[in-house]
Amino acid sequence: MPIATAAVHHVRLTVRDLAASRRFYDTLFGWDVAYELPADADEATREQLWFLFGGVIYATPWGLFGLRPVAAGEDAFSEDRVGLDHLALGVPSRDDLEAAAVLLAELGAPHEEIKDIGAAWLLEFRDPDGIALELAAPKA
Repeated sequence: MPIATAAVHHVRLTVRDLAASRRFYDTLFGWDVAYELPADADEATREQLWFLFGGVIYATPWGLFGLRPVAAGEDAFSEDRVGLDHLALGVPSRDDLEAAAVLLAELGAPHEEIKDIGAAWLLEFRDPDGIALELAAPKA
């Protein structure tokens, strides 16, 4: 019998520089922080939040999204290796894609032009670690 799933519970990306990644994701999406180790955390709190691995977890409209800063400085993302190819998030409209393209340009984040892929509009871009991301909007 197949396993019945109802939603994405969480996604976590491994990053090199937590500060750079946080600036990017905070500016682009503005998600609330669900879990973060306080700077003055005592040992009990550190043990309780062991699953953060020094990172942060955001609460998004669709589930949890985490950043785990354990990648070596010379490591690089490649969608051509085993693992993640890309992560695509939905937005309501093409107008949202256009606004995102402006914000990505302000962030200096590499991105493509908005593409018509038949059933939807698509904006491809990369985060500070070069992780391939997309925003998709349905055609009206």
